[in-house]
Amino acid sequence: MNLEEKKNALVEEITLIPDPYERLGYIVDRGKKAKGLPEDLRIDSFKIEGCMSQLWVVPCYQNGLCEFQSESDSAIVKGIASLLCDFYSDATPEDIIKTDADFLAEVGITQHLSPNRRNGLSRIVESIQRFAQSCLAES
Repeated sequence: MNLEEKKNALVEEITLIPDPYERLGYIVDRGKKAKGLPEDLRIDSFKIEGCMSQLWVVPCYQNGLCEFQSESDSAIVKGIASLLCDFYSDATPEDIIKTDADFLAEVGITQHLSPNRRNGLSRIVESIQRFAQSCLAES
């Protein structure tokens, strides 16, 4: 499934939840169910700076595709990071670079986040896209 198809599926899934606060609850639940990271990967080089919570995003590039895992000490941040990592995983660096996560605003997620949480969300996307850019540079 390419990123456009993933985006459409996520938008459809999230918009089935009528209440905006229930949508945030969906994100929190997603974070609670997310696999997380082992302690040895929770290191400074994977830490996302500028986020009030502890947040790590671990990238991997193999066979022409990027893969991402995340962990956070905040349920909502972990949910958002998990959603974004799942969204961008198994995509080519080219697709990642040209695809923003604007669909989160489209489904009413970002509007109910504090400014600090929105900042953290944009830092996750920046980090993922920066990694994708570095994969292209190496190719």
